[in-house]
Amino acid sequence: MKWPTMRNLRQRVLLPVVGVSILLSANVPPLYDFTSTWLHERELNSVEYQRAHGYWRILELPESQRVNAIHAALLPTGKVLLIAGSGNDREQFDAGTFKTLLFDPATEQTELVPTPEDLFCSGHAFLADGNLLVAGGTQRYEVLESDVERAGGTMLVKNESPDGGPRSFVKGTEFVAPDGRRYTAGHDFVVPPATKSDESAGPAVVTASETQVWVDAAGFGDEYVVDGQTQYRVNGLVGADARNVYGLAEAITMDKQDYQGLEDAFEFNPYTERYERVDDMHVKRWYPTMTALPDGQVLTVAGLDGSGQVLDGTQNEIYDPETKSWTLRPDLERYFPTYPSLFQTATPDLLFYTGSNAGYGPDDQGRDPGFWDLGDNTFTEVDGLRDTDQLETSMSAWAGPVQEQRIMVVGGGGVGESALSSDRIDLIDLTAEDPRFTAGPDLPDGTRYPNLVQLPDDTVLITNGSSDYRGRGLSDNHDARIYHPDSNTLTPAADPRVGRNYHSAALLLPDGRVLTVGSDPLFRDAKNSISGEFEQRLELYSPPYLFRGTRPVVGAVPQQVERGGNVVVISPDVDRIAAIRLIRPGAATHMLNNEQRSVAVDFTATTATGRLELDLPGEATILPSGPYLLFAVDVDGVPSVGAPVMVR
Repeated sequence: MKWPTMRNLRQRVLLPVVGVSILLSANVPPLYDFTSTWLHERELNSVEYQRAHGYWRILELPESQRVNAIHAALLPTGKVLLIAGSGNDREQFDAGTFKTLLFDPATEQTELVPTPEDLFCSGHAFLADGNLLVAGGTQRYEVLESDVERAGGTMLVKNESPDGGPRSFVKGTEFVAPDGRRYTAGHDFVVPPATKSDESAGPAVVTASETQVWVDAAGFGDEYVVDGQTQYRVNGLVGADARNVYGLAEAITMDKQDYQGLEDAFEFNPYTERYERVDDMHVKRWYPTMTALPDGQVLTVAGLDGSGQVLDGTQNEIYDPETKSWTLRPDLERYFPTYPSLFQTATPDLLFYTGSNAGYGPDDQGRDPGFWDLGDNTFTEVDGLRDTDQLETSMSAWAGPVQEQRIMVVGGGGVGESALSSDRIDLIDLTAEDPRFTAGPDLPDGTRYPNLVQLPDDTVLITNGSSDYRGRGLSDNHDARIYHPDSNTLTPAADPRVGRNYHSAALLLPDGRVLTVGSDPLFRDAKNSISGEFEQRLELYSPPYLFRGTRPVVGAVPQQVERGGNVVVISPDVDRIAAIRLIRPGAATHMLNNEQRSVAVDFTATTATGRLELDLPGEATILPSGPYLLFAVDVDGVPSVGAPVMVR
């Protein structure tokens, strides 16, 4: 018998051991990851976890139905309007491809709707009849200074003749300088006739009319730059027309060219599911805020104009849904940065500005929160707000029922592309003798672009956002919290699976879930080397109250109710109803959703008959006319399905 040598023994023993080690090193990490993922998913799907934290579900629409959802609004029909316009996609803009999608959360069916203009970065507000006013948008995309090839600037087109009607000109109309250099209009424009005073009061005085139009040089390079005011003739006009209608420009430069706004305005009819054109605004606007007033009219402020300039507050205007027209209000001169958060308070003619905004404008103007009295156009600042240098991309909302007049300001970041972000939650009681902000609980991370949604149980969902500008460095937070106004505390919610930052929005749905959409990151890698892609997946959040037992049921609710009136609703669960809430549907964009408000409704319950007798608030500042969802909430905070109702 031949005994094995030591070398053979080593080979027989060590080689299998090494082989097993290699196999383990290659497979244990994936196995560990698989096991960890399985355990995590098991926890997320457990009844105990969902009862405490809720649950998120991703929904991917068919490719043909996906849009870059910049704006989201819950319509009175229960469908969600997702407005993309060009969707922050220059190729779509250049092609004239503008999109709007209707999404039905009950069936998850979708339909693309004809979109008449580029409503990307417009403003919106619900009207008393349930229509959604949508106004402004994008006339032109920005061009960074390094990419400017043609000099451009604002041309003031004047008409000195009071005779005849408005003069219409098309995109491409040429303006010719005294030295022959030519510049073309970037869009269609109309010049009204001059005005002429009444001759009965003395010699008539003619005042020239004027219209702004953006012009581009007909050729490339610095040779088309103009440093001082110059008068230009309109090519093609002759005789008196040529003398009366002309252009004036202060300067035409190779500087950066900002986004430019539109004057177009529409009402989206939720029943015909189509846009209906109304009168244009007097001023072109990009990033405007529209605030519904107690009388049913809509105040419109802020934005970039048709030349990409920040509006200075002298051209605020009001929309009248009765006449479908706009009125300039120079008596309400007030400057704000773009997309300022303005809330109608319980006091007539008194708005509250939280300081939340979307940027664009000097960092030392219009940033301080306070009360704006529309009666005498005064503004009273309030103190106490933390991180006042980080209000851009913050979001504000009512905290609890609107009768309590408490507003919260959440998160935000530094001006422009700053890496600063705030974990602040501050609150203010507008009814206090000396209103001032006080600190609430802090978020776990600095958070730009948070989304806030008021829930039927009086809590507020705070979800998504990023710690850096537009999610740089893969900085999406991927977390959510629920704020409890009664205890001024936060509790963890389930973590959203999809990260969302800039150009995201969230809405409460009739069934009590929350829909989140959008996100427009600059990059999609940690090194910021790969350009980001717009997030087109939807995500649906089921709050904890949907896992806490049987939902209360209410019978038929009148389609229309009168403010200050009485309503009777029948419910088999009358003995466990603890609260009635009317929640106005949201219309959200750019961390702005001043439409949403929860209104507490007093009621009397009669167990023997199953009757709930509701006494609706009578103040239009608390319960403005328009669409609402009526929720009955039980003693455990579980809401019924929201019933649509129109308040008149």
